[in-house]
Amino acid sequence: MLRKLHNIKWKKIGIAGLALVIAFLFSFPIFTQTMLWDGNFPPITLSNITTREGIVEGNSTTTLQLTGDVELSADNTTTARLLEVGGDFLITEYKMTFDGNGVSDSGASNIDYTPYNSFLNPSINITHIGGDDYVDVTLYVRASNQAGNLANAASYSATQTITASWVGP
Repeated sequence: MLRKLHNIKWKKIGIAGLALVIAFLFSFPIFTQTMLWDGNFPPITLSNITTREGIVEGNSTTTLQLTGDVELSADNTTTARLLEVGGDFLITEYKMTFDGNGVSDSGASNIDYTPYNSFLNPSINITHIGGDDYVDVTLYVRASNQAGNLANAASYSATQTITASWVGP
């Protein structure tokens, strides 16, 4: 008797229940969308500038995992400028390279050295290519003295924040 009652309930609500389950499943994407940094860029340590015209460079790499297109933007405030505690600063420029070009592999065109206050402005799109869900992103920094000036002998620091925003699909 219990089994027969169970079968009757299924037949009465089975079609409507099945339609509800199907509608529920289609209201959520089956494939997950991913945009994830493997971690922060490791710190970049620059050597000392030893001459008035000296230029020092350094870089750091991290990986961006993605299953759709992503937009990268940067902090263009003085936080991204190499400053020392007393207020002196160094000319600070950033560039970025990718292990893919956005055509045959996920990535984008490389960005050449740009002043800190205009780096990634406008933002850059990282194009996702199916089957390539990882992009190695390398951030470079270059520092030099202001023209005709020798900066104070001190420790300089800056924090460049790179923000990844989902574009999709």
